[in-house]
Amino acid sequence: MSRTLDVYLQRDLVGQLIQDENGQLAFYYAEVWLNNAKAVPLSHSLPLRKEKFSRNECRGFFAGILPDESKREIIAKNLGISARNDFAMLEQIGGECAGAVTFIPAGEKLPERNYSYRPLTSGKLAEILKMLPRLPLMAGEDGIRLSLAGAQDKIAVHVHNGEISIPLGGAPSTHILKPAIEHFEGIVFNEAFCMKLAHAIGLQTARAEVGKVEDIDYLLVERYDRTVFKDASGVEYLERQHQEDFCQALGIAPDNKYQNEGGPSLKQCFDLLRELSSAPVIDLQGLLDAVIFNFLIGNHDAHGKNFSLLYGNETRLAPLYDVLSTAYYPDLAKKMAMKIGGEYESEKVQPKNFDQLADETGLAKPMVKRRVQEVAETVLSKAPELITEHSTTKTVAALIQGRCTKVLQKFKN
Repeated sequence: MSRTLDVYLQRDLVGQLIQDENGQLAFYYAEVWLNNAKAVPLSHSLPLRKEKFSRNECRGFFAGILPDESKREIIAKNLGISARNDFAMLEQIGGECAGAVTFIPAGEKLPERNYSYRPLTSGKLAEILKMLPRLPLMAGEDGIRLSLAGAQDKIAVHVHNGEISIPLGGAPSTHILKPAIEHFEGIVFNEAFCMKLAHAIGLQTARAEVGKVEDIDYLLVERYDRTVFKDASGVEYLERQHQEDFCQALGIAPDNKYQNEGGPSLKQCFDLLRELSSAPVIDLQGLLDAVIFNFLIGNHDAHGKNFSLLYGNETRLAPLYDVLSTAYYPDLAKKMAMKIGGEYESEKVQPKNFDQLADETGLAKPMVKRRVQEVAETVLSKAPELITEHSTTKTVAALIQGRCTKVLQKFKN
């Protein structure tokens, strides 16, 4: 027997996600949406059309909403479903997702805007953070339907006047909270430093702050895909803004997010942005600066799911997120998620590789090489202002400063 989920974009029914008798996915746009003059595609990889989208056509977008495989395994076990069943997973946890998409069992009503939140005491927050490795995204807890992509433990929360709450019944969140990871020393401080450094040198970056509850450090990242509006009577309400990552936009399943596994290349990323951005000159420069910054800090895990498009009145490159120096951890791969001019290892990248990148992406070689030096020099000037007393911050800063100095030597020789 087939099963159906209604798919909403903000508060509009846009289509149905169907699992047939054989367990295969398909997606149809609703006729009422196709006839709407304001209709927009759910994804660049799912253009508006009457014909159904097969599993192969639609899985890149829908599976891309869900957490990575390691977390999916645990969530599936907790919920009593198959980890490979995207439909069942979205049915269970697809209430509050990245962007403005919401999944509701067919025929049920979308929750009204009188959203509900469960305030957390410090003790309860600490308890939740300790449980996350065993209960990812709190999946299975009564009233909680949250989905976030990625492999790291995290939880979507609502923050108002300093009070942290859990969204219930599909209510929108305002922040993503990421606790420390035992096996990666100081990861909270590593990411906080790199995010603040990116912002300090002029990159559009999600706002992030370090917090602590009991003995647990955490990073609180403000969501760029949530906006506060006021209704006619002046009452504030939170609205979702749609977004999708580059893998979703290209129809690439999340298990293939790395370039050497079939994931997007930098050429594909630049081509996508050139095609879709409402301000391509600005956004192409922003993407180039982000690529250079990730290279300089040693963020080898900057794959296609770590860049996104933000939709609204315009289509723009979303602010940077998930930015940290993976080079700080000796056990993590030294191979970059995407090649720079044919080279995977950041330590081996030479000026000629940026020349090749310029050729591949349609950018001017002198500008690209000049920009590498400018970003490296700006990082060196701004980093000292952001160093805190935490030992990880000091070590990461020193590592990044050393990398920038080496790059400048290569480019000036």
